[in-house]
Amino acid sequence: MILSDKTIEAKLASGDISIDPLTPEQIQPASVDLRLGRHFLKIDENSITGMSLDKSATYVEFERDTIVIPPSSFLLATTKEYIKIANNLTAFVEGRSSIGRMGLFIQNAGWVDPGFEGQITLELFNANRVPIELTADRRICQLVFAQMDQASHKPYAGKYQGQTNAVQSRVFLDKDIVTK
Repeated sequence: MILSDKTIEAKLASGDISIDPLTPEQIQPASVDLRLGRHFLKIDENSITGMSLDKSATYVEFERDTIVIPPSSFLLATTKEYIKIANNLTAFVEGRSSIGRMGLFIQNAGWVDPGFEGQITLELFNANRVPIELTADRRICQLVFAQMDQASHKPYAGKYQGQTNAVQSRVFLDKDIVTK
């Protein structure tokens, strides 16, 4: 069940959802708008020959109030807000339609697990043929909350728990099970 604005406000009051900082204008009919932070990562394409699932990549890290994303370029960003959600809730990160209409794709794998806390790392891709300028503190995406049928038996405790700022892929830390 997707949570309404009234239920989101009740869950904020009870502590089942925590979003800091948060203004009343960010609460929408069935979501909460999140704002762009000031921290960014971009792959250091001048120092690597490629990326691998088995190794950490090299990134350039920077902070800015305004960022320009060239056409066909990829960038990691962060939300301004730090969130916490209870073990019986989950959330989806969706781009805002107004931003998508500019050709900016916003993703974060699309899913926030029960029990997660941290800032959301956003994967930004400019699909347009012209650069797109973004400004910190502007609403960039929305968080849609859903009530689970019961609390998670194993809430999120993974490699991104408690993250702050934009965080690179940590896929190289996965402990995949290989069967023969």
